[in-house]
Amino acid sequence: MNLKDKYVVITGASSGFGRAAAVAFAGEGAHLILGARRVERLNETAMMACKAGAASVLVVPVDVTRTESVEDFGNTIAQTTKSVQVLINNAGGALGVDTVLNGKDEDWETMLQTNVLGLLRVTRKVAPLMLTTEGATIINVGSIAGRIAYEGGSVYCGAKAAELQITKALRLELCGTPVRVTSLDPGMAETDFSLVRYKGDAEKAAAVYRGVHPLCAEDIAETMLWLAKRPAHVCIDEMVIKPVAQAAPYKVFRKA
Repeated sequence: MNLKDKYVVITGASSGFGRAAAVAFAGEGAHLILGARRVERLNETAMMACKAGAASVLVVPVDVTRTESVEDFGNTIAQTTKSVQVLINNAGGALGVDTVLNGKDEDWETMLQTNVLGLLRVTRKVAPLMLTTEGATIINVGSIAGRIAYEGGSVYCGAKAAELQITKALRLELCGTPVRVTSLDPGMAETDFSLVRYKGDAEKAAAVYRGVHPLCAEDIAETMLWLAKRPAHVCIDEMVIKPVAQAAPYKVFRKA
C-alpha cells in the first residue's frame, strides 16, 4: 500500500508511540490528523512530522474521555477529508500499581475511559470515513497486559483485555468492507508510560527498564507502518511484540 497523500489519524499523538507513529507516517508523505489533550506537546509532534515529510499536518485537541470532544474531533476530520486510510487508536495508559483492595476510583475510571471507552468513541466517529477505502487500516494499540494478568495491574489488564475483544468484534462487524482491523500488543517499551503510571516518580519509572534493552517507540511505529502497508487483501488480525529479554510480563531477564 502506498500511503503518499493518504490521510492518517492518530490519537495520543503528543508523545510515545503516537509521536513516533506521526513521524514514521510523515516519512511516507501522508496527510496527518493528530489528536491529544496536551496541545503544546501535540504541536511539537506536528513540527517533527512536518520536518519528516508529511504532506500536511492538522492538530486537533481531543480528550477521548469526553464524548463531545470526540464528536468535535470527528467532525473536524470529516470536514477535512472524506476518506481516512489509517486510524491509530493509541490514546490510553496505566495509572498506579495498586491492588484491587487498595485501588482508587479516579485511577480506575481514567484507565477505563481512555483505553476502552475512548477507543470506542473515536472508532465510532472515524470508521465511517474508512468503509469504502481500499486497504483502510484500524490499528488499536493494546498490550500484553490484555493477554496475561499480573499483580497490581488488574484494571489496566482488564482494560487492555477489553481492547482486544473489542478489536475482535470490530473485525467481525467490518467483514465485507475493505477495512483491516489489528490489535498491536506491545510488551515492555521505554516511553513515558511508566512515568505516567508512577505519577511522575522518575526513580520508580527508571527501575522498570533497569538491566533490560526494552522496545522503543520507534520499534512500535515501524511495526504500525508495516501493518498499514500490507497489500490490501492482507489483514494482520493480532500482533504481539516484546523485547527479547521479556518472555512474559512477570518473566524478564535483567543484566547485572
